Amino acid sequence: MGDFSQDFHNIQRPTYLLEEALLRRNLSLIKDVSEESGVEIILAFKAYALWKTFPIFREYINATTASSLSEALLAYEKFGAPAHTYSPAYTDYEINEIARCSSHLTFNSLAQYERFHTVAKKENPDISFGIRVNPEYSEVETLLYNPCAPGTRFGVRNTLLPEQLPEGIEGFHCHCHCESGSEVFERSLKHIEEKFSKWFPQLKWINFGGGHLMTRKDYDIPRLIKLLKDFRSRYPWLKVILEPGSAFGWQTGPLVAQVVDIVEDSGIRTAILNVSFTCHMPDCLEMPYWPTIRGAKTNEGVYAEGQNVYRLGGNSCLSGDWMESWTFDHELQIGENIILEDMLHYTTVKTNMFNGISHPDIALLHCDGTVETLRQFTPQDYFQRMD
Repeated sequence: MGDFSQDFHNIQRPTYLLEEALLRRNLSLIKDVSEESGVEIILAFKAYALWKTFPIFREYINATTASSLSEALLAYEKFGAPAHTYSPAYTDYEINEIARCSSHLTFNSLAQYERFHTVAKKENPDISFGIRVNPEYSEVETLLYNPCAPGTRFGVRNTLLPEQLPEGIEGFHCHCHCESGSEVFERSLKHIEEKFSKWFPQLKWINFGGGHLMTRKDYDIPRLIKLLKDFRSRYPWLKVILEPGSAFGWQTGPLVAQVVDIVEDSGIRTAILNVSFTCHMPDCLEMPYWPTIRGAKTNEGVYAEGQNVYRLGGNSCLSGDWMESWTFDHELQIGENIILEDMLHYTTVKTNMFNGISHPDIALLHCDGTVETLRQFTPQDYFQRMD
């Protein structure tokens, strides 16, 4: 605990720092959208799963979405409510436990439904079944994140659905966005309705998935609310569900790292940090995208000429564990903090312990300015992964 300035100088080891005020800002906006539009908005663990902050979430939302047994258990045991669960494939050794922890269970194929729905219903008589559908339309440009790309393993095309859905299917799940705006949802919705609306009278609910980045500064909230209200007026019997992940954790805090060395080769200066892109920020390399760094301007993959230009290097032994480059507003010094902005969503859930690299702490900056360390990792955590 202590006084934290703009550069978080009191933090002297790698730390994911979640700012409660920013989290509550997002949660409040999401709750307002939910109430005004009349739809349910739930948290997708695939983007954010810091369960020690769930008491804050429970002030604003009532449910979550899971994609595995571990996430379903997280919903049931830590969030305190059964999950809306979807998985590309369930297994006979996990389906009973998943069903026990789920209020909704969405199947990726009709074959999976036929194989598992009876045992799931026996385990949980109140469970509601759905099927994932493929609208064959997505504006996600990065192929790695496009769920509707040709050859996708996700969902059923309309041409493969029977006129009468199998008995027991009560909902459709459709996911085709990634950090998208409401104008993208509007265009996607046309495709969804054109291909699947004839089955809507047989359903009780529809889940439009994640990727609705409603907490982004330029997101058109009124447009989203109108789209949802209009849809509900056309199909008033359908309960509508959205399950964004990034929208909850969007710009809620940085990863604070430190410069541990500065090396130079072939005219390129690299500031080596005590964090790793491949271990602690894998989306930066996969997407790729260049993080916003406080006090610096990104050069987006080019080593620019000029003073105070640095490539940032991770501290793993992977040769490609680096990104370039940033022009800083000062000459970097060993020991100073590097503030990598917006590093809570799709980072804390995707980290790994490759190379045994020391894992960043996870801390919560409370609204009163005090900081609570939620988790500090030790080498024992690495050892246990190998047990």
